[in-house]
Amino acid sequence: MAKISRFQLSLVAGVAFGALVPAKQIFAADTASLSSSTSKSTAKTVSVSKVKTATRKKNAALQAAAESIDVGGHSSNSVFSPSTQRHSTTQVTIVTGAELLKTGQTNVLSALAQANPAITTAALPGGGASSFVQTMQLRGQSPDDTLILVNGHRRHIGANFNSNSGTNWGSEPSDISLIPVSAIDHIEVVTEGASALYGQDAIAGAVNIVLKHNTHGGSINFKNSGYYAGDGQALDGSADYGMALGHNGGYLDLAAQVTHQLPTTRGGDFYGSLFNDGRNETADRDIQRGLGTPKSTLETISENMSIPLVNDFNFYSTSTFSHRRANVAETYRSATSSWTNVNLYPNGDQPYIAMDQYDFETDNGIKARKFGFAWDAYITYARDKQNYRTTNSENISFPDSGQTSFDDGASISTELTAGLRGSRSFRPSWAPRPINLRFGAEYRHDTFQMTQGEMASWYGLGATDHPGNVPMSATYQNRDVYEGNVNLDFYVTKKWEWTLGGRVGSYNNIATVETGSVGTRYNFNKRWAIRANINTGYRPPTLGALSYFYSAPYPGYTVDQVPANSAIAKYLSSSKMSGEYSRSYSIGLDATPVDDFHITGNLYYIAINGRMGSTKSFSVADYPGLQSLLNSANLSSATSISYYANLYNTQTFGGDLSADYTLHTKNMGKFRFAMGINFSDNEIRSAKDNLVNEYTKMMVLHSAPKNREQISVNWEMGKWSVFVQEMRYGSIVYMAAPTGAGAVPFTQNPGFITNMEVNYKIMPHWSVGVGANNLGNKYPTRVPSSISNTQQGLSKYASYSPYGFNGGMYYVKTSLDF
Repeated sequence: MAKISRFQLSLVAGVAFGALVPAKQIFAADTASLSSSTSKSTAKTVSVSKVKTATRKKNAALQAAAESIDVGGHSSNSVFSPSTQRHSTTQVTIVTGAELLKTGQTNVLSALAQANPAITTAALPGGGASSFVQTMQLRGQSPDDTLILVNGHRRHIGANFNSNSGTNWGSEPSDISLIPVSAIDHIEVVTEGASALYGQDAIAGAVNIVLKHNTHGGSINFKNSGYYAGDGQALDGSADYGMALGHNGGYLDLAAQVTHQLPTTRGGDFYGSLFNDGRNETADRDIQRGLGTPKSTLETISENMSIPLVNDFNFYSTSTFSHRRANVAETYRSATSSWTNVNLYPNGDQPYIAMDQYDFETDNGIKARKFGFAWDAYITYARDKQNYRTTNSENISFPDSGQTSFDDGASISTELTAGLRGSRSFRPSWAPRPINLRFGAEYRHDTFQMTQGEMASWYGLGATDHPGNVPMSATYQNRDVYEGNVNLDFYVTKKWEWTLGGRVGSYNNIATVETGSVGTRYNFNKRWAIRANINTGYRPPTLGALSYFYSAPYPGYTVDQVPANSAIAKYLSSSKMSGEYSRSYSIGLDATPVDDFHITGNLYYIAINGRMGSTKSFSVADYPGLQSLLNSANLSSATSISYYANLYNTQTFGGDLSADYTLHTKNMGKFRFAMGINFSDNEIRSAKDNLVNEYTKMMVLHSAPKNREQISVNWEMGKWSVFVQEMRYGSIVYMAAPTGAGAVPFTQNPGFITNMEVNYKIMPHWSVGVGANNLGNKYPTRVPSSISNTQQGLSKYASYSPYGFNGGMYYVKTSLDF
């Protein structure tokens, strides 16, 4: 028998992922069994002709045992694997890196939302600083209720707390757009309450981004795009390259992406007086830039590395670094406004918020096989810093000053994580299939910091239109989290699978919480299976939710979001915040009626108690004692106050259905047909009525569409490929402002969006493509002037429309694989 190298042995062990097969039996295994579970290079090394006939029966039995593990889908139960188990008791949808690129989107989140109907994201999630970070909603829940993972490990959240109203109001999510799209092998969307396995805050589910781990080759991609309207041009370039490290399976995969986006503007004409003279009658009123895609530049790089060490030890490292610059237009101030210094801006003032962001994360660890277990010990550190400036502005409290740019301060978040995970697969004589055990413990130290802006940015009325951080807002918060979890996967018969999971999390100064999950799946045969799950979850308030400050001036009034633990919030009945507790139930179907035809369907129910959100805007005039508190905090210009709190008990009823069929023809190439439907209806079971109003409830219930449907076909023949997708978005309710006449609900009608891309391979590894997103140039329903005029006419379209408000976008791209 040919000898088997240590690397080849590790590959065999990796397929079994913890199966307790003695080393001497593996060395004795038949080449036929090895070839089904090792790489092609292993198959070339071992010669079938040299295998002795006397060992065939014994080796066949070993092969059958290994195949029972692999066919059951247990290869991803091991901590060795960065992937999620796909065919088990939970629903997992896979979106490949190639499918992300085929959407024509260069932002990872936009591409994922276009590929998966269970995910929605708004092109402009909110106003002001909320425009900087695009966020996702999975199954209609808050962005914070979806846990983001990279290679199976928790991804850090950002420093930008979304204090302005919109689909992401009150969230502080992880920003996956800071990962190069060229670095991604595939993305796994877990649409179950996945708290027990991944983390207690996976209330809606989890998204696991698995990075490429190639040992050779790479790709280079360029894209140029623009909108039919003639603006918003963008250039995007991305690349990745994989190389082998050593001769025992090590790899280093590097990736980078640079995107430069020019702004768009879709705001309505200015409503009101521009000048106090005759120019007002003839002046161009297309001067507002507050409704549009911001100008931005993003540079991001990543590395994914693995190095085999001695004695079954393996070192790995995954890191990302990103830098982003963005400029968001604020509320235009005409020359007649009391907020405008006409000596500086005789024709009116269009101020901007500018952000300069540096984001870094590194995840390093050792994977090993010891004592019959697979182990993963890791340390992760991340830091996100966002510096803010107000530009093209002034502070009229200093009428003689010529200063037009102000340092508003910064937000900084860090996360340090240390953990140990273990897994083992074993098969007692009475068990119909192997039993898989997985467990882990983790310590996490989170911090959140806000720094004070320069005095000129906040003194008096502050910088127009975004005052800086007042001294009261300067804060440093930290939290220690201790977690432990255990999961068991087993079969009671050869067709009936069960999973049991539990997690305990201790959050200092908040709570110690236990969550769990029970799942089952019955495989009638290899084509039909049903599954069901019961999950409980918990999400604590982020440190930003506890301590974030933001001032939002509007024409005629100013709404300040103050920290929930501040004296001002306590005066308005604020109490100590607790986390969100959830329970969810789901039942699903997995089917392959015929070869190449797959169907997945789910029905689900999610109940959340203590759901967090922003309170209504409390009018300062209604609280006589409030003004003195505001004055002492340098917030004398505020006319309304809101803060973050536990406000609602909600429930969500929903369902989703997806299907795909691949048709191979002799003369017409290959066709892949796909469809997806998602429906999620949020309801408020009870609320703290003294803290909420119709506006805040609408943001929870109707700021995102209840339903998404899409169908697509991908045709490949020879050098040509064509992708066509039709998407339907359900209606949303838009409210232009939190107070006054702008707080009137307006329903945006459902919209149909067509996307198309045509690719041609000039050479086997070089392709060019042209395409369009929103091919038919669909715009959202126009907002009535009676509502729009409350925002100076700016709100021509709903700012958080789920398919945007920019109309059609065309693009050309080219890709080189090597």
